[in-house]
Amino acid sequence: MSGRNEGLIKSFVPGAAIAPYRCVKHDTTDNSVVQGAAATNPLIGVSNSLGAAANDDTVDVVFSGIAEVEYGGNVTRGDLLTSDANGKAIATTTAGNRIIGIAMASGVSGDIGLALINPGSV
Repeated sequence: MSGRNEGLIKSFVPGAAIAPYRCVKHDTTDNSVVQGAAATNPLIGVSNSLGAAANDDTVDVVFSGIAEVEYGGNVTRGDLLTSDANGKAIATTTAGNRIIGIAMASGVSGDIGLALINPGSV
């Protein structure tokens, strides 16, 4: 999808395989990340188009700007986005859920959409 405008990108060591365009969170060690696995995970950003194998040296994580993210369900532009069990972005309105940002495009499960990356909580 065109329209991405990534800002801050940082490289991390992948703690496990990370698919492209997935929500990520810190792993158990410094400078290591894994895919998000729940709406309550402290999400920090999204993996870029390359993702990473478990034994890769690095994975790039987009921390700000407008980034591509894979949707895990129906999303409407303007929705707050969190992670499903597979690190895909899903809409949320549940108090206490953590978010990676705001949907900039509508889509359905499997679509690569756009999100304004702005981690926080509902």
